[in-house]
Amino acid sequence: MKTGTVNLPLHGGKAPAWLFSRMTKLSREILLIISSEYGPGQILERISDPLWFQALGCVLGFDWHSSGVTTTVCGALKEASKGIETYTGLYIAG
Repeated sequence: MKTGTVNLPLHGGKAPAWLFSRMTKLSREILLIISSEYGPGQILERISDPLWFQALGCVLGFDWHSSGVTTTVCGALKEASKGIETYTGLYIAG
């Protein structure tokens, strides 16, 4: 059932280093909490939901309508997961 549309315009550039650093720190805590409360499968289920993923980008402080949200959030999650793989059961490659 279609409930609406989202317009995400293309933007150039990248996330500032100070913002990306904060996104990474918050991502690490979110990954640890979801993993400990619901298990690693729930992390995959949630980040595969496009609306939840977009909301995660907002929670992390990235511009809600930026075209780079997927790349930036995935990058933050990858950096955040380093060293906690045994706790979360999640390994991010790429």
